[in-house]
Amino acid sequence: MHDELWHELTRLSATSPGSPDWRPVLFDLSAEEDEAALHRLLRSGSVRRVHDSVERQLAELMAARDPAVSGSDAELDRRIRLHLAGRELTRYGTFVWYPWSGALVRALPAAEFGELRTDRNRNKITRAEQRRLSGMRIGVIGLSVGNAAAVTMALEGVGGFFRLADFDTLEMTNLNRIRAGLPDLGVEKTVLSARQMAEINPYLDIERYPHGVRRDTVDDFLLAGGKLDLLVEECDDLHVKVAVRERARAHGIPVLMDTSDRGLLDVERFDLEPDRPILHGLLGDVRAEDLDGLAAEDKIPIVLALLGERLLSPRMVASLPEIGKTISSWPQLASGVSLGGGIVTDAARRLLLGEPVASGRYYVDPGTLVTDDHRMYGDPAASAPALEPSTVAGAEVGYGR
Repeated sequence: MHDELWHELTRLSATSPGSPDWRPVLFDLSAEEDEAALHRLLRSGSVRRVHDSVERQLAELMAARDPAVSGSDAELDRRIRLHLAGRELTRYGTFVWYPWSGALVRALPAAEFGELRTDRNRNKITRAEQRRLSGMRIGVIGLSVGNAAAVTMALEGVGGFFRLADFDTLEMTNLNRIRAGLPDLGVEKTVLSARQMAEINPYLDIERYPHGVRRDTVDDFLLAGGKLDLLVEECDDLHVKVAVRERARAHGIPVLMDTSDRGLLDVERFDLEPDRPILHGLLGDVRAEDLDGLAAEDKIPIVLALLGERLLSPRMVASLPEIGKTISSWPQLASGVSLGGGIVTDAARRLLLGEPVASGRYYVDPGTLVTDDHRMYGDPAASAPALEPSTVAGAEVGYGR
């Protein structure tokens, strides 16, 4: 019995390696050819479940445009009819098929979908700002830490076009910090990130670089189809870190980086400072080719110079000499990666909207901000102290303008 079970499991595993699909298929119900294609899909048996809440989405849209009507079903129905302007509800909106899950979902048309999905961003982000952000082109290199940044930007509506690069697949050791599950093991990281983002917003334009970025593809990554407005660099390879910055500087593209240690955010405004030293000059005159093929032990002094030994967390400093000996790679925690996704998205949004975001190195470190000395309301016997800016924003450390 056991051998028979194992044989069947092995057969199914070999014949079902997991779908490589990552791009949703959209069917515009107002187009006859799309309606015919949707019929063919339904007859194929590939659809495992259908979710249609477009009428509820329309009611939410009417209430978002005029919150005063949210409690009146009759008024919402009237406004929906006016909005449809004689169009049949059965021919309204877009059906989105996600091949990797077999789910078929109906959504509002793109403009209304974007308006409703980002409604709760207001007024931290105005409608005009949201429209502007939706036209931005963003590249993300490295999709472990970068996955959190890419997904958070998709959630917040920062960017309408994304180019994702990573050569790796998801492994068990990634599950301590990447929002994924056991069924995703072995899936390419670009596929995983693209799927997660498409399930948030199927109208996003996403391109993948599943072999990562190399010397012969970096300009294509930065420029193909129109220059990127922002590059988020989160890869481990020191050679790639420098190489992409050399080309980003040449093309005037700003670069953000989060290291997931002590909430470090790195900002390089090559769009405003075309002669700015790579990585704030911390590596001196080192060029990308000088870093190609370095052994792990040879990278340690470079990493320490890059990140600043005295500014790293003590546990990170202690871990670096152990890489390749007692630990396999740089230690990273889900809390730090999630925090980094938020910090990068916040900086990206403000930078892309033209708000002040200066080149430099910034720390938003919970280990120094959330302490006994920084409590506002922790001691009921004490009056609340004035809120100092450094309490909220952390410190900017050197290497600035």
